Amino acid sequence: MIQQRLDMQQVTPNAGKAIMALEEYLGTTNLKPLHKEIIKLRASIINKCAYCIDMHTKDLRKLGETEQRLYLLSAWKETTVFSEEEQAILAITDEITELPQQGVTNETYTNALTLFGAEYLSHIIMAIITINAWNRLAVATNMGLLVIAE
Repeated sequence: MIQQRLDMQQVTPNAGKAIMALEEYLGTTNLKPLHKEIIKLRASIINKCAYCIDMHTKDLRKLGETEQRLYLLSAWKETTVFSEEEQAILAITDEITELPQQGVTNETYTNALTLFGAEYLSHIIMAIITINAWNRLAVATNMGLLVIAE
């Protein structure tokens, strides 16, 4: 039987409030909803967070995202269905989420900065950091396993 390991809201409610504060901040930015949700779903796929994959797939459908693009998100580099901006967002999401030994490459960073400018790129980076925090919380406490078990 799959059991949640900790109920973080019960044990340390201020920790959840801190992550929610990041979400609330992102809600005040000019980050496009589609960009934000693509970041959330892509990072969740990389982190294997079933809870967040389930949630953000549904959120993207509500925004009108196509099934084809949802299915291809896990192999975005091998397809042409994502715009240049989306590819830049996905590249930086991959590199920040996976943090390869070299960190975020200069090529990825410079491309994103050129396409979006400093402020929008800052919002993108904060969105990536925030979803990674949620993913790690959900995976560490088995929240995603509970969704699959239902």
